[in-house]
Amino acid sequence: MFYTLGVTDNIEERVKEHKLKIYPKSFTARYNCDKLIYFEEYEEGSKAAKREVQFKK
Repeated sequence: MFYTLGVTDNIEERVKEHKLKIYPKSFTARYNCDKLIYFEEYEEGSKAAKREVQFKK
């Protein structure tokens, strides 16, 4: 099982939250997803959000 989408300005903290299951009702906690397999880095949040929409299509 894997989780592929999301935008964050602190990747280290986001990965830690997933590993520790900080949000127990989240998709990643419910399905035991705790490995980052791919990421893209952007200087502007708007560009990251646009890319996320492209993936969702």
